[in-house]
Amino acid sequence: MSFFPPTLENLTEKFASLPGIGQKSAQRLAFHILSLPDQDAAAFAEAILEAKRSVHCCSICQNLTDSDVCFICSSPRRDEHTVCVVSDPKAVIAIERSREYNGLFHVLHGVISPLNHVGPDDIKIKELVTRVADGSIEEIIMATNPDTEGETTAKYISRLLKPFGVKITRLAYGIPVGSSLEFADDATLMRALEGRQEF
Repeated sequence: MSFFPPTLENLTEKFASLPGIGQKSAQRLAFHILSLPDQDAAAFAEAILEAKRSVHCCSICQNLTDSDVCFICSSPRRDEHTVCVVSDPKAVIAIERSREYNGLFHVLHGVISPLNHVGPDDIKIKELVTRVADGSIEEIIMATNPDTEGETTAKYISRLLKPFGVKITRLAYGIPVGSSLEFADDATLMRALEGRQEF
């Protein structure tokens, strides 16, 4: 038996479907939205719709952007001969926070995971191979998470890129095995970048 109107229940269910949001948090968020003035609630909804309309993948690195080329790829200050390969956009933010890396990125938007039916064709590996084939990239830093899927993805990409003669390195294990890059502190990420080794 429902205690609330169906529209409120529906809003609660939508919040509960977000990662890390339980039923009680979803209820609190739904009630908060209802308590907002109409103008603020409309602005919140419009922000979601606008982000969905305008945010897409960068044509070069596949990071999220609202223009054709993201601000990192378009910066003349970045080292265009080094590319750091990460599994998702959150990892770009984590590495940028360390302020130790000045190269470019390539975002895979996932990792190879046979258990979840994710293969090499389901993530942005072809786009990476195309970039490396261009010939201007000298080093690829594999910065996927140090878990089974991250290691599998890194090894697969490493074998794929070896024929191009590009140097392939892996982040050093300053990052705990099984953890996620987005939760690593700045000092740990800095040590991991400084201590990277040939893969």
